[in-house]
Amino acid sequence: MSLEKYSLIGLMSGTSGDGLDLAYVHFERQQSWSFEIEQARTCPFPGDLGKNLSRAHSLTGLELAQLDVDFGRWMGEQVLDFCREFQVKPLAVASHGHTVFHQPGIGLTLQIGNGWALHQASGERVINDFRMLDVQLGGQGAPLVPIGDKLLFPQVDFCLNLGGIANISMEREGQRLAFDCCPFNLLLNAEANKLGKAYDSEGKTARTGEISLTLFEELNRLPFYAAKSAKSLGREEMGADFLPLIGRFGLSPADAMRTLVEHYAFQIASVVRSHSDKESPLVLITGGGAYHAFFIERLDHHLGKRWKQFDAHPQLVEFKEALIFAFLGVLRLRGEANCLASVTGASMDSSGGTIYG
Repeated sequence: MSLEKYSLIGLMSGTSGDGLDLAYVHFERQQSWSFEIEQARTCPFPGDLGKNLSRAHSLTGLELAQLDVDFGRWMGEQVLDFCREFQVKPLAVASHGHTVFHQPGIGLTLQIGNGWALHQASGERVINDFRMLDVQLGGQGAPLVPIGDKLLFPQVDFCLNLGGIANISMEREGQRLAFDCCPFNLLLNAEANKLGKAYDSEGKTARTGEISLTLFEELNRLPFYAAKSAKSLGREEMGADFLPLIGRFGLSPADAMRTLVEHYAFQIASVVRSHSDKESPLVLITGGGAYHAFFIERLDHHLGKRWKQFDAHPQLVEFKEALIFAFLGVLRLRGEANCLASVTGASMDSSGGTIYG
């Protein structure tokens, strides 16, 4: 397609499991890409749907197949309501879906949210299943956001997203590099839940805790951090490595969160320092963790105050992943690469995504 202006809806259901992000975005290509988020909202999952999504990995095959269709239909209904309310008509809806299994080592990744169900319920053309082509090309199928970082934020040195997992992307010697750095809200929220909270607002509870230096050191020694190639984290690693280790120490939630925050700040600062050739790199921080004031303070400490934080509008902080999935949809419609082999370790760049309607 030769069109240089596109308006798409991006849908993101992240590993944090709190709801569905929708963003209606205008893109324009001149010398470079520009974008404007016209409308965005988060739709909380209804009780039963949220519960089923959180335990999707343990459902039977039949239950999972039913959830795939139910979730696709529900997302389509949210899109329909959104389009009616704001009187918008997207060229397409680009959906990440909800990751249930991610084991690229055996050629497997599964994001549910059935494309036909979403298409029928919304009445819109749909693009989903963005990861599987890359996995079949030998890649991790993740992260997918870096192509958006590269083309939409060329002025930024590091794009750091703090969702369920913390991931980062940067340009090095003409190539885009990106990988998951460490867990983030997946583990912090699990500790906050023990106190009856959905999350630790601004890191206030973590700030009151005490670091367990032994746990801090053992976390830093986990095998994930020794891997240097394209790497990604999923629920599998949480269950096999991180959660058993934290559980063994029996810390209070405040002390566990305090130790995790220090661990995250240490790991992310190490990545920034080792990949930056600037005295004071510019870092864009998005995702729920961008509001974790205590983490930002600890990151500042580990970076020796030698960095600048990109001034991001709250809409960008909260909806960047939905924005970028809309952009992946644009690239798919244009037949251009939307997944970078330099990031995923695949045999080649590819244009992933299945189109419905």
